[in-house]
Parts: sequence; C-alpha cells; structure tokens
Amino acid sequence: MGYSIKPMRGVRGISQSLCIVLSLLTCGVLSAQNQEQRVRNIVLVHGAWADGSGWKGVYDILAKDGYHVSIVQEPETSFQDDVTAVKRVLAMQDGPCVLVGHSYGGAVITEAGTDPSVLGLVYIAAHMPDAGEKESDDGKRYPSDLAKSGAIKKTPDGFTYINPVQFHELFAADLSDDRAAFMARSQVLNFADNFSATITTAAWRTKPSWMLVAGSDRTINPDLERWYAKRANSHTVEVAGASHSVYVSHPQEVADVIESATRAVSK
Repeated sequence: MGYSIKPMRGVRGISQSLCIVLSLLTCGVLSAQNQEQRVRNIVLVHGAWADGSGWKGVYDILAKDGYHVSIVQEPETSFQDDVTAVKRVLAMQDGPCVLVGHSYGGAVITEAGTDPSVLGLVYIAAHMPDAGEKESDDGKRYPSDLAKSGAIKKTPDGFTYINPVQFHELFAADLSDDRAAFMARSQVLNFADNFSATITTAAWRTKPSWMLVAGSDRTINPDLERWYAKRANSHTVEVAGASHSVYVSHPQEVADVIESATRAVSK
C-alpha cells in the first residue's frame, strides 16, 4: 500500500509562502518603527548680539535633508525670558528634538534643555556652564580677545553691544566686510545681567552633547570651548581658522555636526 506525498508538498509550499509574507510584514513594521524613532526636529538658538537670521545657511542644508527646523528669536531682555522663549518653541514640536545653541545660546540651552522633548544638545562655539555656574565666571578661566579688548559697550539702561568698528575682527573675522558690517549694525542688544545668570540644572549632565570648536574664535576662547567639551565628555569637532561666526561662515560643517547628533540620539 503506498502513500502520496504531494499534499505534504502543497502544505509545505503554503507554509513557506506564509513565512515569507509574515517576514515581509514584520520587516515593514520594523521599518515603520525605525522611521518613527528618527529624530526629525531641530531647534536652533542664537547667541548674544545676534538674531536667528544668521542660521539661514544651516537652516537651508537641514531643511533640504528633510529635517523640521525651528529657529528661536530670544528677546535677550533677561536670561529667563530667553529660556522661556526656547521652551515655548520646544512645546510647538511634534516629537523629540535636538537643541542647538551658539555662543550665549549655549548657556540658554543648558537650562532649557532639561525639557523632556530634548534628546541631545549641540553647542556651536558656545558656553556650557554647569549647575551653580555663571557664563561670566567661566569666561575668566580662559579670557577671550573680546573680553580684553574693551569693545563691549553698555547703554545707560544696562544693555550691551560690541563696538561696530571692532565687530568684524572680534566676532566675524572670516566673513566678508559687507556681511560683517550688516551684522554689526543689526546687533540685538543683550541685557548685561544675562551673562551672570546662574544655571540651576545643566541639561548636558544627563543628555548627550556635541561641541563644535571654532579654532580662531576671538569672542569665546577656543581653549574654553575645548575645556567645556572635555568636562562634559562631548563629541567634539573643530573647524580650524573659523571665527566666532562659524555658524554663518561654515554652515555645512555645522549642519554635519547637528545631523550626526540626530542620528546618534535616534538610535
């Protein structure tokens, strides 16, 4: 008496087909999950004596690469006003984000970056104080050319600005004369007490950080930027010859660091 094995082959074929379908469905679900976990939101924060327009080059690159980019316009009327301005924009995001700060904006994101929506912090030629510290005191560790120049002026009501005549050499040496002149004449005056605000909680203590060091920075001493980065165990990139306005003069390098941060926190 014999038995036919054809039905078994049919069952085996169906079983294999089901496995393939299930495998494809699983891959699709995992792919969707990975897509959902990717950080696409980036929030950019400018520093003292500047506004958000300086981020235009960086914004263009990030937007072209598919990121949702928001730029905070801090009023610079008080440190708390600036932190509040950042948190206001963070609340507008539709998911987790990477928070980026330049110069004085580094102190601002250090305080505002404790927001749970922030997964990583990127410092661009920026201050990075710890809890209980002040940017003004940290600057004394490695004094900058700007601090020693006497170029920082103050209005009768306590707002600071850089002498426009010295702005190009001290803040934006690697920009064209025309660009630097416009920035000098469009400065957002920063309330002097902002530099002496005490950090209550340093976000970089609990979140990954990146630091881009501007190799020829005369507004913040590059050695201070390196010191900050070493203390925080930050991922560090240095742009040789870059001025304090590195976010304007080297937008691709800045965007690369920010995108590296988004990829790392997405994992």
